[in-house]
Amino acid sequence: MMKYLQKIGRSLMLPVACLPAAGILYGIGYWIDPAGWGSNSVIAAFCIKAASAIIDQIPLLFAIGTSIGMADEQDGASALAGLVSWLMITTLLSTNAVAMYTGVEAAQVPAAFGKISNAFIGILSGLIGAECFNKFKDAEPPEWLAFFSGKRCVAVITAFVSTIVSAILYYVWPIVFGALERFGISIANLGPLGAGIYGMFNRALIPLGLHHALNAVFWFDTIGINDLGKFWSGTGELGVTGMYMTGFFPVMMFGLVAGAYAMYKSAKPERRNVAKSLLLAGSFAAFFTGITEPLEFSFMFLAPGLYLLHAVLTGICMTVCAYLPVRCGFNFSAGMVDWILSFRAPMALNPWLIIPIGIVTALIYYFVFTWAIKKFDLRTPGREDDDFDGIEIAPTAELPKKESKKDYTHMAAIILEGLGGAENLKDFDYCATRIRVNVKDGTQIDETKIKSSGIPGVTRLSSSNVQVVVGTRVQFVFDAMKKLIEASK
Repeated sequence: MMKYLQKIGRSLMLPVACLPAAGILYGIGYWIDPAGWGSNSVIAAFCIKAASAIIDQIPLLFAIGTSIGMADEQDGASALAGLVSWLMITTLLSTNAVAMYTGVEAAQVPAAFGKISNAFIGILSGLIGAECFNKFKDAEPPEWLAFFSGKRCVAVITAFVSTIVSAILYYVWPIVFGALERFGISIANLGPLGAGIYGMFNRALIPLGLHHALNAVFWFDTIGINDLGKFWSGTGELGVTGMYMTGFFPVMMFGLVAGAYAMYKSAKPERRNVAKSLLLAGSFAAFFTGITEPLEFSFMFLAPGLYLLHAVLTGICMTVCAYLPVRCGFNFSAGMVDWILSFRAPMALNPWLIIPIGIVTALIYYFVFTWAIKKFDLRTPGREDDDFDGIEIAPTAELPKKESKKDYTHMAAIILEGLGGAENLKDFDYCATRIRVNVKDGTQIDETKIKSSGIPGVTRLSSSNVQVVVGTRVQFVFDAMKKLIEASK
């Protein structure tokens, strides 16, 4: 179950990767026309409308992206199945459709059905599409239905399954919506403290991949908070809208970077240079783009207590920022790029305050991390025991500045050989920076061989669960590995 939830979380990174385009377009539009929201400039209006084309369709992106990410094969048929499921559920449970079923006016239909086109339903549709694809992509119906054999039958079966799911949701969704609404309202009614509670759980749920579900409640329009959408559209309340995003900026741009420096300084002298490559790369990603996974996963499993401290500090920062007259927003994550782009957004308030707040946050992170690491002798990168079966970072190695496809294939071949060959792999996928592998026989893994490919590091969470830390070019190496495996069959 845990592995399944984590895979869902990773699959959502594909549609989330679309959001930077919206952020850039929104940023350009609001820089040109911050007050008129595009009404005073054709160029600004064009940029803002182009950005809203992405933001307004986030649930649909989740449906397609989840279906692709959760499918056994990244095939177009799985994306089509996710789209079919989304269209079926949102149409069958729309306000007008429910009004027709019940014979009442649309205004009398429960409000829950007016919010059926949301991120949660998008993810659910993607899961339905992926499961139908996985189970029926090789189906062989009777001869008279031979046209619908294999992948052609996936969308058809998805439509029937989605109809059944829609019938269940007809009764369940108002209850779920009510529970989400009560939860969101209970947190929202706490004001800044509620923002802190949300921030803490947001970080704490990352290992489970469940933080996206929580984000859907506060960032998107699942129950009406829609902090992200209202911030960029200017339809929120100045000084309030953005409180569920602002506090992440000091943490991601400054706090985690300072925490990484504390881990570097606390590393064993002989391993300090070894740990530097991992921590430096992760720090750059966190500061510039707001992608924190490379840093967080570097110590999440090695020192879970330290990660819990990180979650608590995030909650505190969220609370403080919510109390202060500062509001920033993002479309992708709370890095420098989104911070700059949000300066002239309609709901932005004193975004420059992020710098002094960030400096204080960095000092707190540095001293708290340093204290905790030394007080409890935590196994952060560079402090592992010689016989510890955790993260083992490769000797400092840099990839060539410009690799060709031939180089990726060569790297993939070395990694595959180090993993015991294609026949030793049970399954494998990838996330933002790592290739995640489950092997049949862990004794066949040759970490020295894997590291010789030039990758920054290797993670062994168990004897059979291996993560090859590649970096931002992970997709190319993964694709090359996949081709090599298919060629060996």
